[in-house]
Amino acid sequence: MIRLLHFADAHIDLARQGRRDAESGLPLRVLDFLKSLDAIVDAAISEKVDLVIFAGDAYRDRSPAPTYQREWGQRIMRLSTAGIQTLLVVGNHDVSPAALRAHTLQEFETLQVPNIHVVSKPILLKPEQLNGLPVQVIGIPWLNRSGLAAAYEGEAADSDDINDQMEASLTRVIEDMMDGLDPALPAILTSHVSVQGASYGNERSVMLGRDVVLAGSLVRDERLDYVALGHIHKAQNLNEGGHHPVIYPGSIERVDFGEVDDRKTYVIAEVERNKTAWKQYDLPGRKFIDRSVELTDGDKVQEQILAALPDAGELKDAILRLVVVYPRDWEALIDEPAIRRAAEEAFEFHFIRRPRVQVRLRLAGDRSIASYKPAELLDLYWKSVPPADEKPETLEVLAGEIIRTVEMGKVAGEEELPL
Repeated sequence: MIRLLHFADAHIDLARQGRRDAESGLPLRVLDFLKSLDAIVDAAISEKVDLVIFAGDAYRDRSPAPTYQREWGQRIMRLSTAGIQTLLVVGNHDVSPAALRAHTLQEFETLQVPNIHVVSKPILLKPEQLNGLPVQVIGIPWLNRSGLAAAYEGEAADSDDINDQMEASLTRVIEDMMDGLDPALPAILTSHVSVQGASYGNERSVMLGRDVVLAGSLVRDERLDYVALGHIHKAQNLNEGGHHPVIYPGSIERVDFGEVDDRKTYVIAEVERNKTAWKQYDLPGRKFIDRSVELTDGDKVQEQILAALPDAGELKDAILRLVVVYPRDWEALIDEPAIRRAAEEAFEFHFIRRPRVQVRLRLAGDRSIASYKPAELLDLYWKSVPPADEKPETLEVLAGEIIRTVEMGKVAGEEELPL
């Protein structure tokens, strides 16, 4: 039996704006991420785990500032000094889309840091490579889509065909490694990848067809005893009630209000062959509070807004968003400075005004509605009723994909998809 700690998606420099700490000079929000990382490293050492698996995405992007590399490196070196075998899986934010460029975890690989193993290519690690730990680990980093797509150039007709071939190739690699497992030892699969059936958090790009997706049946293969995943920021187990857990622990800190209700966790598991016990542990993330109010009484505008604020105890050091919906002609009745004074205990306060107006969609006088293409009608609609929560350009990309899918279905004689 081995004890392992699994975490992923640190992104320690993702929130770099705002106030800075006077002593360290680091942004206070970066310190939030580092506090969570410290809690993870402290737990690994105090709980005397045998193995730490970081399932990818150390930073915001592939070009972290040296200061953030220093902060990450100091914490990983604590694991090395403690003699804990540590796997660092290269994630999509850790690599350049250009082939042969160095990744952000390269220094641990180049300098051969004791007890630190960088998973930058598919690999099967046996006990002799893990300081004698009685375990075997299949490691799969994020696979660079542009590089793999180039290998299929001329063989695949379109993006979907390329993705299908990439997924089939990756599946064969993993299955070949599983065929080489010692059936007497516990087996772990770790990867920075999307898995079929996973529930995405707020980090998901609206671009369709970009991720290589592993089949759920592959990660639930009974030859495995634990699957340590990264890439999706929402904590979840994809094999509830099954032989072994298939875990996304989630990112280590909240990024925005789309994650306000998400748990931020790491996992400690005791892994044996055909038997795994595991537990999620919550991280000390910054509190986010999301409130909204629709004004209904023009004589009590300020009172309604102030009543929607949390009390001082709940508000202290939290990141607060207050969305106020109201008729546009009440705009002058809102005393924003007074509202901000009432919320001054908050770490950050995002005050969002949503004036409501009556708008009618106007068409050109010489055109009927039937003469407009779907994309043109959608553009007119957004101009008259701006989207409340999404950026119009993001919605435009998604709508374009859906419209093209429908049009392709018509050409092929398929049943029309409902919009």
